[in-house]
Amino acid sequence: MDVLALGAVAIDTLLYVDAWPTADTKISVQRSMRQCGGLSATALVAAARLGASCAYAGLLGADGDADSDFASQAMCAEGIDLTHVVHERGAGPVRSTIVVGAHNNTRNIFTEHPARTGADESRPSPELIRSARVLHVDHIGIPGMTRAARIARDAGVAVVSDVEREEFGNVDELFTLIDHLITSEEFALRRSGAADAAAAALALWTPARRCVAVTTGAHGCVFTLDGLHVQSQPALAVNVVDTTGCGDVFHGAYCAMLARGTTIIDCIHIAATAASLKATRPGAQAGAPSWNEVMSQIRKSV
Repeated sequence: MDVLALGAVAIDTLLYVDAWPTADTKISVQRSMRQCGGLSATALVAAARLGASCAYAGLLGADGDADSDFASQAMCAEGIDLTHVVHERGAGPVRSTIVVGAHNNTRNIFTEHPARTGADESRPSPELIRSARVLHVDHIGIPGMTRAARIARDAGVAVVSDVEREEFGNVDELFTLIDHLITSEEFALRRSGAADAAAAALALWTPARRCVAVTTGAHGCVFTLDGLHVQSQPALAVNVVDTTGCGDVFHGAYCAMLARGTTIIDCIHIAATAASLKATRPGAQAGAPSWNEVMSQIRKSV
C-alpha cells in the first residue's frame, strides 16, 4: 500500500453564491452540490488519481448511517481500500456546509462534528500501519493519530501532515513525529510566531524532519529541506473557480509522489501543479486532477 490515512472524512454541501451576503439578507444560490470531502479523504482521492494505492482506516458509522454510506461509496469509486475502516454507532463523517463566493473566489466553511470521527485511539493494527509507504495525518482524532505516527516512524514509514488546527487536542507530541510537515501559512504563522512564511518554515524545522513546506495560496509554497535555506515553488497562474480542497489535493499529490520515490523537490512541484489545476474546477474531490492532466500541464510549463 502506498498511502494510508485515518483522519477527516466529511460530507460537504457546497452552495455557490455571487458573493458573501451581509447580515439579515436573502441571497440566491446559483447552484449547489453534495459530495464527500474532508482533509484525509480528499488527500486520498488526489493520491489515487495520481496512481497511488490508497487505504482509509479511520472511523465511520455503523451500517445504515446515510452519511457514512455516502462517503464509503465515494471513496470506493476512487479505488480506495476501506477494508480496515472502524465502524461504530455514533461515529461518522464531519458535516460541512461550504459557501463559495463566485465573484471573488472565496469560501466560508461551517462544520459539525459527530461524537466520534477521524482516527480511532487503538486501531488499525500496527501491521497495517507498517505496511504503508506513507502515513497521512491530520488533526481529527489526535490520540489515534499520535499512536499511528509513532508506529510509523519506528518502522521508517514517512509521516506527512495536514495538521492545521489545535482546538481538537494537544498536537505537540504528534508534531515531533512528523517528518514531512506541510501546513498552511495561517497555521504556520500561528504555531511558530514567525512574521512570514519563509521564517515560519525555518522555525518549524527540526533535525527529525525531511521537509517543512508552508503553502501560501495563489503564491504556491515555500519550503526548506535542511532548516537553513528556503526555496519557493510558485503556483500556476490559472482562472480560479473554487479553492475548496486545494490544500488537501496538495497533500495527497505529495503523498503519492513520495510513495513513488520521487525527490522531495519534484514532489512539491507536482503537488503545486495538482493544487493549481484543482482550483480551476468546482468541488474538492471532484476537482482533483488525474496523472495525465498533471503531467500534461508540467510539459506545457517547461
